[in-house]
Amino acid sequence: MSGPAPDFVELAEDVSASPLWNPDLAPTRLDQRTWSTYHIAALWIGMAVVITTYTLASGLMQQGMAWWQALATILLGNVVVLVPMVLNAHAGTKYGVSFPVLCRASFGVRGANVPALLRAIVACGWFGIQTWIGGLALHTLLTAAWSGWTGVPGGVWIAFALFWLVQVAIILRGLEGIKLLEAWSAPLLLIAGVALLIWAIRRGGGLGHILTESSRLQQGSTPFWQLFPAALTANVGYWATLSLNIPDFTRYARSQRSQVLGQAMGLPTTMTLFAFIGVAVTSATIVVFGEAIWDPVALIARIGSPPVIIIGALVVLAAQLTTNMAANVVSPANDFSSLAPRRISYVTGGLITAVIGLLMMPWKLYADAGAYIFTWLIGYSSLMGAIGGILIADYWIIRRQSLSLRDLFAVDGQYAYTDGVNRTAVLSLVLAILPVLPGFIRAAMTPGGQVADPTFFDVLYTYAWFVTFALSAGIYLALMPRQR
Repeated sequence: MSGPAPDFVELAEDVSASPLWNPDLAPTRLDQRTWSTYHIAALWIGMAVVITTYTLASGLMQQGMAWWQALATILLGNVVVLVPMVLNAHAGTKYGVSFPVLCRASFGVRGANVPALLRAIVACGWFGIQTWIGGLALHTLLTAAWSGWTGVPGGVWIAFALFWLVQVAIILRGLEGIKLLEAWSAPLLLIAGVALLIWAIRRGGGLGHILTESSRLQQGSTPFWQLFPAALTANVGYWATLSLNIPDFTRYARSQRSQVLGQAMGLPTTMTLFAFIGVAVTSATIVVFGEAIWDPVALIARIGSPPVIIIGALVVLAAQLTTNMAANVVSPANDFSSLAPRRISYVTGGLITAVIGLLMMPWKLYADAGAYIFTWLIGYSSLMGAIGGILIADYWIIRRQSLSLRDLFAVDGQYAYTDGVNRTAVLSLVLAILPVLPGFIRAAMTPGGQVADPTFFDVLYTYAWFVTFALSAGIYLALMPRQR
């Protein structure tokens, strides 16, 4: 096994007395940076193979896109978001720092709590959505195993609570448990997805036939180029959160090569492949059952005997677990910990995430496909884009990849700015979000999220991530003096 690259930086001084430090936020030591290309790729496979990816193309096709248009949009969106993903990952790999600690360089040691909290709240919403879907899968599993389960009052809610508790148990085991979970689950999830595709091709009369039948999934008639901007932004927004907190994982990477290759191999390919499986299998259900069944949990329940249903539901549960643990627990756990390092540990932060995820009523967030895309995905992408623009401009252009690890934990160091807050960064964040705010409000107040007669601000909102990313980076570079 090759060691870390020589340009990796390790914290030499003892900063454990700082109020900004705790063991979970401390930079990783060189001997802790053990994640190979496979581990990074497996992380992305585990996160991408999930029900929301399987059904991602459904929202686009329901609006009027053909299957290949939906997949091309998904692929392009993931290639676009891969760029800030790799750029932000660099600092994590080089310095061994997590996302909230990296934010201290640009926002200040106190001001970093602003982007950390914004990122954490979004993750809580996602945690709730994935937990709700996992609860539905568990409900199907229990129904197949015992027919009397259908007579249990509030069975769906009990299953939801049980799945929530399973995740709480994993949170208590810390980050190393997540690494092992992803590494072992990734091959299983890929095999399960391919097996489902083979079933669809065999039962649906061949791949060509089921793709021809996919035209019956198109319920809308909106022209492609009218749908494309919002669809692309939504797909960028799908992983816009991870493009910020990817240092939470790459701080454990063996090398920059491992993080770049692992992400390039794991993210766009898996997202597009699994979305394709969703389209192909759903098209096959039209042939086999005479109706489109988008929900893989409902499909598993229709396919066969209780043993088949149980195995399928277990795979779905594994998919939900791998995604939720990595994508929606690690970051907010670190983010909440950074708010009060001496009082909130990683585990405590993870438990806070689990509770807030419940309070956000995820069953409502996921109920409407149109609102899910045009309000939830695009809306929070505007916040993530604005933060990402500032982080990348600061690290790559202002500081030229040079950070002081000691000062990231010093209340009176170079990142203290004014009372611990870099007002330039906060101002850039606010100004970047303002132009898309009117469009978000209109979308949120419109059933389904699509405004009938879009104004200039509505159109601007459909490009939310791109607009806020470019504006925040531009404003920050214009107002922030270059480091000498």
